Amino acid sequence: MTLTPQHMEAAIRRYFDACNKADYQALIDSFTPDAVHYFPPGLPDVPWRGADTIARKWIWCVETLGSQWTIEKVLCSSTAPEAVIEWTHWKTRSGTALRGDEWYVFDEASGRIAEIRAFYAASANPALTISQLEDFDYAGRGYHLAPASEV
Repeated sequence: MTLTPQHMEAAIRRYFDACNKADYQALIDSFTPDAVHYFPPGLPDVPWRGADTIARKWIWCVETLGSQWTIEKVLCSSTAPEAVIEWTHWKTRSGTALRGDEWYVFDEASGRIAEIRAFYAASANPALTISQLEDFDYAGRGYHLAPASEV
């Protein structure tokens, strides 16, 4: 299979849709069976290893935290099976949000996600409700200012 930038972007968007719907089978179908999702230090039980673990953990986030995600920007390589995105993780039950980036590595044979490396915009101020870059014009650049379910 030849992975095009369009294929990789569509796969990422299907994955986010599956996360937002807490759709176990669609999440499983997004990943290779041995996929790994890496996170910054401080979270329990990371990295998440295997499609089943990744699916179950995101479903837990939706059910427990009211998690919803929006994709803000997508950049896909034209020469390697890799992509990077910016996202917002809306935790609707607590009224907070976290912005960050993720690096994706795709399995060329299946077109599925083999690895995700997450990087968070971590705030030094725990009182903030949205962890994001200081003085960056999110609204002016067209970023989501609320979860899609509230728009």
